[in-house]
Amino acid sequence: MTKNNPEHKIINVALVDDQQLVRQGIAGLLTLSDDINIIWQAEDGEQAQLKLSEQQPDVLLLDIRMPKISGIELVKILRSQGNSLPILMLTTFDDSELFMQSLQAGANGFLLKDVSLEKLVNAVKTLANGGFVAEPVVMKQINKGFDISPVLEKLSEKEGQILKLMAGGFSNKEIAASIFLAEGTVKNHVSNILSKLNTRDRTRAVLIALNEGII
Repeated sequence: MTKNNPEHKIINVALVDDQQLVRQGIAGLLTLSDDINIIWQAEDGEQAQLKLSEQQPDVLLLDIRMPKISGIELVKILRSQGNSLPILMLTTFDDSELFMQSLQAGANGFLLKDVSLEKLVNAVKTLANGGFVAEPVVMKQINKGFDISPVLEKLSEKEGQILKLMAGGFSNKEIAASIFLAEGTVKNHVSNILSKLNTRDRTRAVLIALNEGII
């Protein structure tokens, strides 16, 4: 199928990176795919905010380290506004701490910039379909530093839905509003999720879910 096929679902992507050559290189790669359309590019977080107010993409590709507003800060801003736009963080560093910060901010994925076209396109598709992506080499670093326990009990469909929203950085109140449940009900679901994943920490729960392929 091609972009000229009216039945072909095109994923609109926006790209934010302060290094022009890197930004253009990634954009050039993505345009080779019939599944992706670059709708705009920005060189920093401030410019990205303006463009986002005019046109929302299906997936936002975001450099982590940028002047003015970093990628992680931009994720925090968007999530604080209730914006659930899927965000894929890109970096030249396989730094587990940066991944943790991105995850805690509410990003939906984390990849190195030297990624292959196939892997990048698959990551964009995964995020567009509501999934999450983690760089394997970074997950290995985290697994060495943390005791990532296996899932003890299967999550219910509702718990899986809430876990995805938790991974997006949303609070219990925001989750409740988005899926039309009482905040207390969401709180109970979150407690059950943490218990089933054998952890008391929301970020650790998301890491376990990524490691187990739950989200």
